[in-house]
Amino acid sequence: MVGQFTGSDDPAYEAKVLMISVAARMAGMHPQTLRQYDRLGLVQAGRAAGGGRRYSVRDVVLLREVQRLSQDEGVNLAGVKRIIGLERLLEQAQQRIARLDAELDAAYRRVAELESLARFPGRDLVPTNRMSTALVVWRPRRDR
Repeated sequence: MVGQFTGSDDPAYEAKVLMISVAARMAGMHPQTLRQYDRLGLVQAGRAAGGGRRYSVRDVVLLREVQRLSQDEGVNLAGVKRIIGLERLLEQAQQRIARLDAELDAAYRRVAELESLARFPGRDLVPTNRMSTALVVWRPRRDR
């Protein structure tokens, strides 16, 4: 289910252009059900200039999932809302992990590049004194 109704690369997937009657027909439900789901926060409709609700293809896919969870799986609407919220959080976390992985890969490539330019390849970029025998001892102060 994760990613099933989130994160398409096609901008048209997110465009809020479908009138409520069209979205309801595509989702296989009554327009009044869409209004109720909007009030409950299960789906957030956009608004046209005249105030009419507008839905995206993503919203329709989400509405189908809400219907499947509630009818086929027997999950109440509060549970459906929680599941959807958790899936959105998971999707965001996965996107963040992907971004961080890409940044880490870039950092490793940069380190490898800098190491290849170093005067003494195979050694640390920052010289260290490997012969040091310094010892630091820390003792907490005693309250008197």
